[in-house]
Amino acid sequence: MALKFYNSLTKKKEIFTPLHEGRVTLYVCGPTVYDHPHIGHAKSYVSFDVIVRYLRYLGYKVRYVQNITDVGHLTDNADTGEDKIVKRAQRERVEPAELVEIYTRSYFEDMDALNNVRPDISPRATAHIPEQIELLEKLIEKGYAYVSHGSVYFEVQKFKEYGKLSGRKQEELDAGARIEINPEKRYPSDFALWKRAEPGHIMRWKSPWGEGFPGWHLECSAMSMKYLGPTLDIHGGGLENTFPHHECEIAQSEAANDQPFVRYWIHNNMVTVNGQKMGKSLGNFITLKDAFKKYRPLTVRFFILTTHYRSPLDFSNEALDAADKGLERLYNTIQHLRERLAHAQDGSTPSHLYERLEHHKKAFMEAMDEDINTSDAIAVLFDVSKEVNTLLNSGEEIGKKCLEDIHALYQQLGGDILGIIPNVLESEQKGETDTLKNIMGVLIDTRCELRKAKQWQLSDFIRNKLLEIGITLEDKPDGTVWRKIK
Repeated sequence: MALKFYNSLTKKKEIFTPLHEGRVTLYVCGPTVYDHPHIGHAKSYVSFDVIVRYLRYLGYKVRYVQNITDVGHLTDNADTGEDKIVKRAQRERVEPAELVEIYTRSYFEDMDALNNVRPDISPRATAHIPEQIELLEKLIEKGYAYVSHGSVYFEVQKFKEYGKLSGRKQEELDAGARIEINPEKRYPSDFALWKRAEPGHIMRWKSPWGEGFPGWHLECSAMSMKYLGPTLDIHGGGLENTFPHHECEIAQSEAANDQPFVRYWIHNNMVTVNGQKMGKSLGNFITLKDAFKKYRPLTVRFFILTTHYRSPLDFSNEALDAADKGLERLYNTIQHLRERLAHAQDGSTPSHLYERLEHHKKAFMEAMDEDINTSDAIAVLFDVSKEVNTLLNSGEEIGKKCLEDIHALYQQLGGDILGIIPNVLESEQKGETDTLKNIMGVLIDTRCELRKAKQWQLSDFIRNKLLEIGITLEDKPDGTVWRKIK
């Protein structure tokens, strides 16, 4: 089979063929950093993380760019309202740049906990003002944009293909404008590329049209084209960004370059909570930090991947509890396998085993090739575990090479591609900790007996050797305690 993606632009699944053989350029709309990440962020970025992992597994050299929006995202997601970052900064009485640092760190902390690979480049909008101004000048020169009272707008009627991603028609956009028409615009559907900074507006930069700040749509075009070129292989983001954000990206990018902006548009679906759309106004907004207080991050990741990325994900405690139990069953099998592997000897391999392993691997790859169907891929992992459990409990002597190959399959499919199987399980970490505690107890007791026998040289030998490996002993009135120092 060949890898296929559902292309939101053509509304059908297509075989993936990158612009340049062996290389993939991928841009995903990153977070607007004015609050802690929530479950919706996890749904999106875990989904694209698996896409990146799978492309790399297939041998592609992927350049993955995911921006940080730190200016220009207004409260109504269009051309009016307050900047989300400025509004939050004023509420918390901090500088916008300070707020951005707080929540950017928070974002990467949570993404790391979810085991997402870091993007190759995480550009910030405020660090690319010159590139955005350059793009504006090009659009003005070509007649697609116009200056009005210090702001710059894109004239949508000049770009005849506007609406090709979302399916919206120009007449409907103008007739259906829900807000009062901005007298600065030529047409209601025109969108802001650069906004004039009103007196007192904190975030502002000098431009040929006066002091102002870039529009939310502009930054993604400027940054993606800077690092990935005028035509991207894949552009990803949430379904809610299809219009207006991605539609505007297409218009300004293709108008500037006279060539296709994106070959494959990929959108993940939204998160609901107990069947209701998640939102702060509804009181069902769940940050990842709150979710992690009750569930381990890899349980959240596993839960997300049990549903196809294009399907809605309904978050509930019952669903997370079920996911946690499912993941634990998978981990129990892997732990059992690793314990057997640790004491395995060379020996025979059941004749049918490799045929079965190859069958499961093929089924896994077929699921992933079919528009990254992680739900079916996870089902394959449980099929593998069912057979592995039968094998391990059969009483049959299993050769070390056989166990190593089974373990390699788990690490390849569940670890490298899905990112749900860590190199060391929590239960194994606990086992290592308990073993270390027991060993240290024996050493401390032995040293205590040596000290009672006035065997000072041997007693000091134990202390010094432990110090060399990063463990210090502290003799106290009620006994000796140890701690790691490196």
